[in-house]
Amino acid sequence: MNHKNGFNPLSRTSAHRRALSRNMVTSLFRFERITTTKAKAKSVRRAAEKLITRAKVDSVHNRREAAKFIQDERILNKLFTDIGPRMQDRPGGYTRILKLGFRQGDAADVVILELVDYKLEIDTEEKKTTANARKVKEPASAKA
Repeated sequence: MNHKNGFNPLSRTSAHRRALSRNMVTSLFRFERITTTKAKAKSVRRAAEKLITRAKVDSVHNRREAAKFIQDERILNKLFTDIGPRMQDRPGGYTRILKLGFRQGDAADVVILELVDYKLEIDTEEKKTTANARKVKEPASAKA
């Protein structure tokens, strides 16, 4: 029976699993969006949500507890100054998992793990129109 197994060991030793989790959480906070397998994403989501909850209250204790998990000082600072305040009014559910399909080599479920307020900035048409509007306005204001 498989009762009361609290986590997925991911076929790794405890030290390897801990290192994997630390690296992936750090990457998630750095890029705010990562691509990984479904099992790893579910495991990393658990750790990331706990850290974001801590980051909502910026205190010395919370920073030290988060620093036990995140080694990069810049990412730790980003967590407490940027990500934590952005999630202030949200009671939980700071991440989302989007399914991409199956990986070619081993048919593993591939997903995107991202922060809920992540915004994709690829709208090149919108950027071009605003850039052109600025170019048109600048010479007019220079002549006046």
